[in-house]
Amino acid sequence: MLRKIIHIEKQSEIKILIAIIFFTLSALINAQGDKKFIRQGNREYKKDKYSEAEISYRRAIDKNQGSADAVFNIGDALYKQNKFDEAAKQFVDNHYLIEDKEKKSASLYNLGNSLLMANKVQESIEAYKSSLKLNPANMEAKYNLAYAQDLLKQQQDQKNNNQDQNKIEPSEYAKKLKAEADKLNSAGKFADAFNLMQEGLKKDQTVIYYKDFIDKTGKVAQIDLQLK
Repeated sequence: MLRKIIHIEKQSEIKILIAIIFFTLSALINAQGDKKFIRQGNREYKKDKYSEAEISYRRAIDKNQGSADAVFNIGDALYKQNKFDEAAKQFVDNHYLIEDKEKKSASLYNLGNSLLMANKVQESIEAYKSSLKLNPANMEAKYNLAYAQDLLKQQQDQKNNNQDQNKIEPSEYAKKLKAEADKLNSAGKFADAFNLMQEGLKKDQTVIYYKDFIDKTGKVAQIDLQLK
């Protein structure tokens, strides 16, 4: 009876060993399939076939859910298709799948780019800062961080100007000045209209009510001057 028990235990050990070998082989096969589809996606990506590349990378994920490279590459492919919010999600997922500092920094840098293109400027700034903490030598991240910070300041200034503009009511002088500037614009005299409003602003601060009009007129005047 004792021998039978020992025999059963040995059979169990053999079954466990077979199971381990089976799962190991399955993992190796899946890993090979993962790399196969990543290579295919890379070839498609280089040919600017970003939609096809995305599909290949997703097939790699089907083979290996933990493939950080496939997740990262899906983000790149989505970014190239202007799907910036979706790309951002991939780079966040990639960040949590990897341990290497430089790779984490790269995922955060690409996250910053995606957020910036999605007009989520404040969030992009935080992503760039996090990227630089992991890799202070990333000059592109430094440049993009500075750009995003300048852009945020411009947006905040514009918002403040709009708020100030909404509080101001134009005087009768400002209204007449705007009417004269409109006539000059209609006659194609954009530079004269711009200068008129600028001079009026020095005399009457309520002319700032027409700031958007002044800015647009100034830009058109510059273009007009370049074409002459």
